Amino acid sequence: MRVMVIDDSRSSAAAIANRIDEIPGLSSAVCLDPEVALRECERDQFDLVLVDYVMPKLDGVEVLKTLRSLEAYRLVPMIMIASTLSKDVKLQAIQAGATDFLNKPVDWVELQARVKNLVALRQAQIELADRTQQLCAEVATATASLVAREEEIIWRLARAIEFRDGTTGEHVSRVAKICRLVSDQMGLGFERGRILYLAAPLHDIGKIGISDTVLQKPGRLTPEEIAVMRRHVEYGAAILGDASTEVVRVAAAIARTHHEKWDGSGYPSGLAGEAIPIEGRITAVADVFDALCSERPYKPAWPVEKALAEIVSCRGRHFDPACVDAFVSCWPQIRALMETAAGCEVTAAA
Repeated sequence: MRVMVIDDSRSSAAAIANRIDEIPGLSSAVCLDPEVALRECERDQFDLVLVDYVMPKLDGVEVLKTLRSLEAYRLVPMIMIASTLSKDVKLQAIQAGATDFLNKPVDWVELQARVKNLVALRQAQIELADRTQQLCAEVATATASLVAREEEIIWRLARAIEFRDGTTGEHVSRVAKICRLVSDQMGLGFERGRILYLAAPLHDIGKIGISDTVLQKPGRLTPEEIAVMRRHVEYGAAILGDASTEVVRVAAAIARTHHEKWDGSGYPSGLAGEAIPIEGRITAVADVFDALCSERPYKPAWPVEKALAEIVSCRGRHFDPACVDAFVSCWPQIRALMETAAGCEVTAAA
């Protein structure tokens, strides 16, 4: 443990330092100039500071104030030493951050006792800080593990849904990535974008409640079959409803609203404009775009430029204009993503 002694009297400072050095486990440094001492304290961490009150340039109260303004010295014990201290000066010293006081001439037994006590306090502070840091690291590790497990479960469930729908699972991955790009472009923030990225893959989870005859029909659906297919949003909202985690709550909102339209002509509730959650609006753009670009039993894949034109043409009707604008701004990244997608047609339309 290191102790800084600040006193403009060379003999007094040396005597105090010698007594401190007698204490096992302590070493002292002496500074006769308070301004130099402050610079030394900024460069090096000391565990206890003893400062004389009457000094040229800066008095002890000013030194205490300056040290306490440094984050490294916010909790370091500090002793004010003076021949006499009026009540007002002592109050100023306490307000400036003095932990204890010593009178001159210094009683060496008292000095060593007070130094030992304050160094023990400092040691306890350091040990507590180390333990707190260790606990924070353990909590962070445990939290990261839980988050990783949550993400793994979400992705495996999302891919299972895609296999149920007759695809490979790449659709949900691309939708999630596009949602993250659009979210970032719209300035929703890192955490909200992360949650959207994890929630979007579950947008069609309700399809597990749709019969194979409808879900995997190769041709066009009849009006009755369309009505059955549309119920997947209700099933999805029911499956994900009453969740305790934010990711699943957002996923429930997306499952329920990703087929709503900006102009109110969507389903199941005919919501319009900002009544549709922003996560649902973003997912709607990403989902429709990737579906257009993907080959299905009932249709070939569209070239990405044609799909982009379709998204833009539906701006303000099917899609939130702000989401479409953000999508267009991200187009270079989205196009690059589609270039690596199996089953997607990237070449421009003839």
